[in-house]
Amino acid sequence: MNLLQTKPALKRKRTKQKIKQSQRSFILICLLIIFVSFFFIQSPVLAQSGTNPTPTPSGDSGPSEVPDEIDIQPTARDYEISARLKRIMVATGWFINPDVKVNEGVVFLSGQAKTGDYRKWAGDLARNTQDVVAVVNQMELTQPSLWDLKPAFVELRSLWSSFIRSLPLLGFSLVVLLVTVILTRLSSRLVRRTLHKRLPNTLLLNVAGYTAGVITFLVGLYILLQIAGLTNVAATVIGGTGLLGLVLGIAFRDITENFLASIFLSVQNPFRSGDLVEISGIRGFVEALNTRVTVLMTLDGNHVQIPNATVYKSNIYNFTSNPNRRADFIIGIGYEDSISNAQEVALKVLENHPAVLNDPEPMALVDSLGAATVNLKIYYWINGKEYSWFKVKSAVIRLIKLAFEDAGISMPDEARELIFPQGIPVEIIGQLETGQLHTKSTLSTKTKPTPESSSDSTKAEAGLSSEAKELKQQSQNAWKPGDGENLLKEDAEPNNPSI
Repeated sequence: MNLLQTKPALKRKRTKQKIKQSQRSFILICLLIIFVSFFFIQSPVLAQSGTNPTPTPSGDSGPSEVPDEIDIQPTARDYEISARLKRIMVATGWFINPDVKVNEGVVFLSGQAKTGDYRKWAGDLARNTQDVVAVVNQMELTQPSLWDLKPAFVELRSLWSSFIRSLPLLGFSLVVLLVTVILTRLSSRLVRRTLHKRLPNTLLLNVAGYTAGVITFLVGLYILLQIAGLTNVAATVIGGTGLLGLVLGIAFRDITENFLASIFLSVQNPFRSGDLVEISGIRGFVEALNTRVTVLMTLDGNHVQIPNATVYKSNIYNFTSNPNRRADFIIGIGYEDSISNAQEVALKVLENHPAVLNDPEPMALVDSLGAATVNLKIYYWINGKEYSWFKVKSAVIRLIKLAFEDAGISMPDEARELIFPQGIPVEIIGQLETGQLHTKSTLSTKTKPTPESSSDSTKAEAGLSSEAKELKQQSQNAWKPGDGENLLKEDAEPNNPSI
């Protein structure tokens, strides 16, 4: 018994451990998403700053524009412009083999620039030089070596700088996340304690607590992403949560349907653990109700798992809700027998039987007229928690048969006997010479029948007691299929209904 009592406790403990592990995994995933998001937000900015180590002039808006007016006699000579621009480009160190040629104020730039920004800067520099009419930028970009690891180191430095800059914000985000987790647990516990008296059902109470916790966590996560500047990510999280719920609801329709049916069944309580029920033509004792199936133990000792959606949609016959149960059977008497006398004899047997209830009163009514019998239908009520329906029916039929035989009431067999109320005329056609009829007895000697027992129950009827206790003991010793916590109330009564 101690082992049986500890099994529910072990199941609850394992369920709590699974919930804690899932919560930890969810928190770690959220932290990973936030951490990666910081790098994706900060990396583009730092990459741009890494490619511009020094200030550069504003970008080129398009092709060189024609000046409003051109001097006929420019002050600066072409060779002076060329020498000045070449000295400036060499001084920067941004160009490889720079060369500047000037012809009639038109500057031709050649060589190699390390970046596109440097190439654009050289064109702007030449364009802003005195007496320059136009600029033809023929500089090429240098191709990095395949073994040049400098860009990788630059990117690593950028990531490290991004991480250092984001440490204060990341620390504050962790504090907000910690507060969110604490508020999630507090809200879940608060809802459970508040609704504990109003919702005695365990499953519905857990669903309400989990719902409150999930809503609190999503609100906290949204605030966290807003603080981190991830507005688009926050909107995606909120929208994706609803979309994910819709997708899961469609993909796992049967599972969702069974889960919702388990909630409705646990709230409505059409049966309890140990009740004798009949669902979809299957009769048995209710073992458990989890979030997926209802487990029954049939009268043959087999476990049957019925999906909760099927249980919720089916007609449920509960033989335990009312301890009293009515039984009936048909017995035929001969046409020459008194119907009222047979009714009185049958009612007297029912009134004297200890398993038959006097309230409601038993009845013996004429049901139909057969080929050789008048059929009486006997109705009576028994206490289903104390007596077996099959055993009591056997005892009542046996005692009424014995009472009919003692009262001289015949019980013809329609399959072997034909009754002729007016008789059959017989003509004798053969006589002996002596004038006496020749007769020969062909009747076999009939053995005397064994006297019928007049006791309320025989050894074969096993005291008329219910077999529910034996079946319940077998259920406790048997391995129970299915997993999950039992969502039903335990049967408070020590006895169970008869089968």
